[in-house]
Amino acid sequence: MKDLSMSNVDMVYELPKGGSVHALSDVSFGLEAGRLLTLLGPSGCGKTTLLNILAGFLAPTGGSVSLGGEPITGPGQDRGMVFQQGALFEWQNVAQNIAFGPKMNRKSRSSRKKIVDDLLGTVGLQGFGDKAIYELSGGMQQRVALARCLANDPEVILMDEPLGALDALTREKMQSLVLKLWKETGKTIVLVTHSVEEALFLGDQLFVMAPRPGRIEKVYNLPFAEVGLDVDPRELKASPEFIEKREELLSMIWGMEEQIMGHEEGGV
Repeated sequence: MKDLSMSNVDMVYELPKGGSVHALSDVSFGLEAGRLLTLLGPSGCGKTTLLNILAGFLAPTGGSVSLGGEPITGPGQDRGMVFQQGALFEWQNVAQNIAFGPKMNRKSRSSRKKIVDDLLGTVGLQGFGDKAIYELSGGMQQRVALARCLANDPEVILMDEPLGALDALTREKMQSLVLKLWKETGKTIVLVTHSVEEALFLGDQLFVMAPRPGRIEKVYNLPFAEVGLDVDPRELKASPEFIEKREELLSMIWGMEEQIMGHEEGGV
C-alpha cells in the first residue's frame, strides 16, 4: 500500500489568444494509503485538474506528485480511472470490458475468467457477463466501469463525478457500493463530486477547494464513511451531526459561488 502526495503543485494553462488561467496554486497534501478522499468545490476550482494530474494525464507546471515515493510522470497501472460516463467499449460485452486490462497484461484465459467472475460478484452483476453494454442501465454501466478499473488491481482509484449522471435512487445504491468496495479492497480512492451530501457521506477525508486560483481551502476528517455500511444511509444523512456539517459546507460553497458571480458581474 502506497501513500499519495502532492507538493506545491501549480497548474497554469496558457490561452491561445494570450493570457493564462491559474487552475491550481500551491496545492500540497499527503494522503495515507487506504483513505477515501472526496474533492468538493464550485465549478472552476480545479477538482478535475487535480485528479488528472494524479492520473498522469496532465503534467503540473510546478511542484511534484508521487505515489509511494515514486514520481508520477504519466499514466500507470498503479492508478485506475472511473469517469462520469463509463467510457466502456460498446463493441464488447460486459465480461470482455472487464477482462480488457488483464488481457493487455497477457493474463491467461483461465486467470481472466476468474478475475471477471470474481468482479461481477463484487459489483453485483452476476449473470450479466454476456450482456451488451447498450442493454445496461446507467447504474449498471458504472458498475462495469468500476469492475474494469479493479481488474488491473490498482493502488489508487480515481473517480471523476462517477455518479453525477445517475438518478437519485441509483445514485444512493452506487454510493453504498463505493463504500463496500473501499472497505473490502482497502484501496485508496479519490472521488470528485459536486454534491455536498455525497462528499460528506463517502469522504473519510474531504477537501473543500476554492477557485481563482484553485486551492485547498479546508480539510475535514469525517466519521460518516466508516459507519455508512453499518447503518441505514438515509438515517445517517438525517442525523443532526450530518445535517450540521452539510449546512456548514453548503454555506461555504454558496459563499464561494457568490464571490465568483460578483467578480464576473464586476468585469462586465
